[in-house]
Amino acid sequence: MRERNGNPTRRRLLKAIGATTALVGTSTVTTAKTKKTLEVNVGYKSARGRRAAQSAASKTVREFAFDAVTLQLPKQALSGIQNRPDIRYVEQNGEMHAIAQSTPWGVDRVDADIAQDNGYTGDGADIAIIDTGIDATHPDLQANLGAGHAVASCWWGCAEPWGDDNGHGTHCAGIANAVDNTEGVVGVSSNATLHAVKVLNFYGSGSYSDIAAGIEYTADQGWDVASLSLGGSQSAAVADAVSYAHSNGVFVVAAAGNSGPCTDCVSHPAAGPDAMAVSATNDADNIAEFSSTGPEIEIAAPGAEIYSTYDGGGYDTLSGTSMACPHVAGAAGQLMAAGYTNTEARSKLRGTAENIGLSETEQGAGLLDVASALGLSS
Repeated sequence: MRERNGNPTRRRLLKAIGATTALVGTSTVTTAKTKKTLEVNVGYKSARGRRAAQSAASKTVREFAFDAVTLQLPKQALSGIQNRPDIRYVEQNGEMHAIAQSTPWGVDRVDADIAQDNGYTGDGADIAIIDTGIDATHPDLQANLGAGHAVASCWWGCAEPWGDDNGHGTHCAGIANAVDNTEGVVGVSSNATLHAVKVLNFYGSGSYSDIAAGIEYTADQGWDVASLSLGGSQSAAVADAVSYAHSNGVFVVAAAGNSGPCTDCVSHPAAGPDAMAVSATNDADNIAEFSSTGPEIEIAAPGAEIYSTYDGGGYDTLSGTSMACPHVAGAAGQLMAAGYTNTEARSKLRGTAENIGLSETEQGAGLLDVASALGLSS
């Protein structure tokens, strides 16, 4: 991942820590400061289960609206909680990571320009970029920014608590909804409202609990679309949060992962039933070599060498299913601005996707076609 127009000191810091950055698609376990205590997410069946778990905990870190809590729990209490019939799950509070690789054509390929030429700009839709934050000072994003929310803390030079100290979230935001202002880039939508929900830190990583909290927050605000360009191993807490958002009318879009070439390797939360899993294609309409594939793939979108906004007010070219995901999020914003519900929009995008000759495990229903989804000739 290259930086342009960045602070030289920050570039040196990034270089120094680069070797320690976690690989995409992996999941590590976050423990408390002492080895005798674990941070866990506990899903419960009843208030009795919740009380039992909390009474055994040394600290309640977070309480969710979907019958789960994040706790710091002594190791010796773990088995007792796990074996209770009123507990649904106990998982260590691991991490998911921003899905992107190093390295601008996608808006044209999915005919989003035709939609915009016909007056479809996403105006009225709310798109949450649940990621590393958004650069609040970027000239291609400022006009479209709404409320932001910080679950994770900004470590470096953010104008807002939900600002982007990594670059990944700003890049995804530009793909979904950069403003049409005759400079820089334009997004799939260009006039929806962007909301930065910062759940990933400077390194591009975030705990299951933080990610679940960001998804829950998005649902509680009544926003239309949740764009999740992140993933890792399965988390019950994150899956709960995605289901909560889906049941509250949010269209959840998620990156398939960058484990390709592979078969049946879609990461979570994309692999769950309540998120639309997006694979990545290149400019030759082939599956991108890095893209995860599998039966959970619902749609494909451009993800190789995508030019978009970057933190520090600049632009950069990146590749990954992280870049494919916000193409679909921007399209979902277009449809929901036009009056579709989350389930109607999801069905419409599948039903109008362009068959580009790939297998279903690679392209799902086909390549995203924004104009066709809106009933326009492409």
